[in-house]
Amino acid sequence: MTRHLAITMGDPAGIGPEIIVKAAARLKDRLTKGKLKLTIIGSGPALRLAEQQLGLDIEIPETEMEGDWPNLCFIQADAEGEPILPGRLSADGGRMAFKAIEKGVQLALSGKVGGIVTAPLNKEALNKAGFHYAGHTELLAELTGARGSVMMLAHGNMRVSHVTTHVALEDVPKRLTPERLRLVIDLTHKALKNLGIVRPKIAVAALNPHAGEGGLFGRQDIDISAPTIAKAVSDGLDIVGPVPGDTVFVKLRAGQYDAVIAMYHDQGHIPVKLLGFEIDPATGKWMDLSGVNITLGLPIVRTSVDHGTAFDIAGKGIANERSLIEAIEFAERLAAG
Repeated sequence: MTRHLAITMGDPAGIGPEIIVKAAARLKDRLTKGKLKLTIIGSGPALRLAEQQLGLDIEIPETEMEGDWPNLCFIQADAEGEPILPGRLSADGGRMAFKAIEKGVQLALSGKVGGIVTAPLNKEALNKAGFHYAGHTELLAELTGARGSVMMLAHGNMRVSHVTTHVALEDVPKRLTPERLRLVIDLTHKALKNLGIVRPKIAVAALNPHAGEGGLFGRQDIDISAPTIAKAVSDGLDIVGPVPGDTVFVKLRAGQYDAVIAMYHDQGHIPVKLLGFEIDPATGKWMDLSGVNITLGLPIVRTSVDHGTAFDIAGKGIANERSLIEAIEFAERLAAG
């Protein structure tokens, strides 16, 4: 069965256009044989510039929103304004990123595509354009009417969901409620089953050092997390915790769990990105990046690259498309599930 996905370009001034062209070239065989169908949404001039600079054997024809689409095609997200230059932050770049996501969500909600894969946007440019969101997760929740969404990062067998993401550390304890934790547990369990794991085993990371050390370092793990986990277990889920944060990810990497639920942004992001970035020891620069960002709790499938717009290397032809290809593969699996 052919999986049809929309790819939103993100900020056209970032590396989105480049990694999209590179990914399409690498997936050309599957696209040609009809095993995969991709519709790109974004800025036409930015896409054509990337095609010209890279010189790869791939053509992405433009089409309209209505009608039959070829297996690989492009839709203009919005009217072009001032030229959007690689590496230059602008309100037009933020506007184009928003409009691409808006169109992608419309296509997914209508069932015309099986899910969306998003290239990175720039939060400053997005807000400069008048769209005041902390990031993709919050934007997608509003566009789809989702009442509660959850960010999951994935790299190999490292799957990490988050109770909180873009909030100050001082606000994290207030956001840890039985209702929120149970929602994250349930959505993580559902996602793992959609990925083909029959009996998912999930660990909940502790908020405090040593899971609170009997109350010496805080009582959230004792008063909130532990009873919520116990209730999930009584409901038939395979959940353990709270597990101290300094060991839980080692156990995840060892395969003792299928996923970990982290309490806050950096607790979950650091271990995944530490393993996902490949560094050249001679230069200290990163050469490759593996990892996928998945939004759970939406009425549509959404995955994303696990990196930013990288304005510093935009337009130089050196951006790596690996994370985008992995995001496409995850979206296919989730759509099938």
